[in-house]
Amino acid sequence: MKKEGSQMKQLFTRWGKNLDSDHVLQEYPRPLLQRDSYVNLNGYWEYAVTGKFRRPETFDGRILVPFSPESVLSGVNRQLKPDEYLWYKRTLSVETERLEADERLLLHFGAVDQACRVYVNGEEAGRHMGGYLPFSVDITGHCKKAYEKADGKPGSGSACGVELVVVVRDLSDTSYHARGKQKIKRGGMFYTAQSGIWQTVWMEYVPACYVEELVTEPDPGEQKVRIRVRANSDIPVRIRIKMPGLYNELSETETEEGAGARSEGDHDEKLVIAEKEGISNEEIAVFLPVIRPWTCETPYLYYFTVSMGADTVESYFALRTFTIANDADEIPRICINGQVQFQNGVLDQGYWPDGLYTAPSDEAFIFDIVEMKKLGFNMLRKHIKIEPQRWYYHCDRLGMVVWQDMVNGGTYYKHWFVTYAATLFSRKRLPIPDTCFFALLARTHREGRHEFVREMKETIRLLKSHPSIAAWVIFNEGWGQFHAREMTRIARACDGTRLIDQASGWFDQNGGDMQSIHHYFFSLHFLPEKERATVVSEFGGYSYRIPEHSACEKLYGYGIHKSAKSLNAAYEERMRRIREQIPEGLCASVYTQLSDVEEEVNGIFTYDREVRKIDAGPVGEDKNAGNGV
Repeated sequence: MKKEGSQMKQLFTRWGKNLDSDHVLQEYPRPLLQRDSYVNLNGYWEYAVTGKFRRPETFDGRILVPFSPESVLSGVNRQLKPDEYLWYKRTLSVETERLEADERLLLHFGAVDQACRVYVNGEEAGRHMGGYLPFSVDITGHCKKAYEKADGKPGSGSACGVELVVVVRDLSDTSYHARGKQKIKRGGMFYTAQSGIWQTVWMEYVPACYVEELVTEPDPGEQKVRIRVRANSDIPVRIRIKMPGLYNELSETETEEGAGARSEGDHDEKLVIAEKEGISNEEIAVFLPVIRPWTCETPYLYYFTVSMGADTVESYFALRTFTIANDADEIPRICINGQVQFQNGVLDQGYWPDGLYTAPSDEAFIFDIVEMKKLGFNMLRKHIKIEPQRWYYHCDRLGMVVWQDMVNGGTYYKHWFVTYAATLFSRKRLPIPDTCFFALLARTHREGRHEFVREMKETIRLLKSHPSIAAWVIFNEGWGQFHAREMTRIARACDGTRLIDQASGWFDQNGGDMQSIHHYFFSLHFLPEKERATVVSEFGGYSYRIPEHSACEKLYGYGIHKSAKSLNAAYEERMRRIREQIPEGLCASVYTQLSDVEEEVNGIFTYDREVRKIDAGPVGEDKNAGNGV
């Protein structure tokens, strides 16, 4: 590793440069449960920062939601400190006729980092802890009070203005809460901390009895899909499964989004192939007369509609399985749909120079996924961050396998132990139990351990219906690790259809489905196991700084290169060594990483996504593609 220089300058992506502040991230934010209409609340809100938990009399200015105040796209560009409070305010226009018709008004937040309270016309309507998971607040009663007070009686039939205030506090890395790669004093492998609202805010009107959640479990072996419609009462539901047109050979222009991928609107013309009636909150098994498996080359999605009383929602699923099976040499291999698949992966941090945690547009998401597919990668490891659901939707429809990390927490990390000593322990195969070293693994707080379990369960529940997800990664390099065997049991109970990487890198507790190795410093040596697949869940990390496309003068990486030629030569040599290990039992690899992030300039792309530094894919193709995009 090496560090040199200092300072950070502001970079912009092409999507940030062309951002339309009047139409920020307008796409429906929840593709797995979509209604015909919704009200997007992204845009300019008022904001203020205070040193005490007291509503400010005046606000400091405007902030562009959903960008965090630390990001340049928010218009604020300042760090919220752990002892400060961030206040948001805006007015909602509420359709009183819909509330008089006994509809409910739900207010949805994609994610707010870290703890927040929501007020409607001065009354607390809800609160939430956890910076990575969505939550909703039913504000119907508060809105009814507002228009009854304004008119003296209900029944006005007009819109009513309602004040919405959100207050946020973010302890960041000074607490045991989940934080990912955020650090108030950024540097090296840790990045600028961000806070507040960072995913889409929206509201929707729903009937008194409405679909709250859809859980789909495809069963290709039985030629069925099992669907559970969760609602606040048990009433009849009708499911109609629709099948888009069959795949044809794609033209060259159609392959802009990757081989086999369908565009977002392709499911508009579809044929109903199956219908089934049932009761909400009970499993409904639907027979599928036509089977089209989901693969990276042909990511086929089935779309379906659920009708329940006055509520109608749309969703989708895919038919595929991810399993471990022995090959002819009795080596455990990762399989998709029963066929061995070497998963060529890239570590994806999900950071943007102008939006930090928040991608400036849907097109930015698509760019990252498509560019990795063009290079021949078929998997992204989403590194200790939960993305907006539209990112997973694009992986689903474009055919990109996902390994999803749980977001790490815990108190201050002792890097001498979890990084340097752990590397040697791993090299010498010295077992380190995670049931007693709570202090060394930053997990002394019982409340923090309980919080991790709760958020792991919520993460799996949120994302398990996305067909692209192949594996859950529970812990990374010992950061906040504890009782990994028990966490594996809990995760397996939540979802028995995915693979589990119990401990990525080191502090392996011999559980889960993978022997998970990080390969940065020493030569790669491993012995295949009898039951677990062997994977290199991180490797590479070669750095090459292009000054005009770098945010920092400081440079961090696992091998410094001064030219694109040197970088590419080292990359191809490392990839060659990885390929040589496949016959020996290697089942997957994850190159570090998709793009530069601040000081860490080991990306395939620069931080602003303007220059592709590596011109060959994981198996050596595309060598003459050039360096630009």
